[in-house]
Amino acid sequence: MQDALAEAGVEAVAVGFSPPDALAPLAGHLGWRGRFLADTERRLYRDLGLGRAPWWRVYSPGTIAIYVRAARRGRRGTAAVEDTRQLGGDALVREGRAVARWNPRSPDDRVPADELAAAALGRW
Repeated sequence: MQDALAEAGVEAVAVGFSPPDALAPLAGHLGWRGRFLADTERRLYRDLGLGRAPWWRVYSPGTIAIYVRAARRGRRGTAAVEDTRQLGGDALVREGRAVARWNPRSPDDRVPADELAAAALGRW
């Protein structure tokens, strides 16, 4: 997807609320080659209306079941160092203005990458 966007002259930019030194390993893990900006004060998150999910959407029965199964297999999780309730989101920005937004209801409610790319390329 990143290559197709770049070929069309569309720059994909990722934004996270962690400090830059924490975002670099995440970018590597995701294979992200574009810019990855740190918004530690969450200004962009607020401007885009990206709030925090209620605890029951983050720690749903399905999520808890995943942790229970992992514990039964001897895997121990680590304590979260991030705000696990902060929702992400996706937006298309043209000339400094958000022209389309996808605001999720839960952390796993995200727009499919191909749909976002199609919108960015003007195919929606």
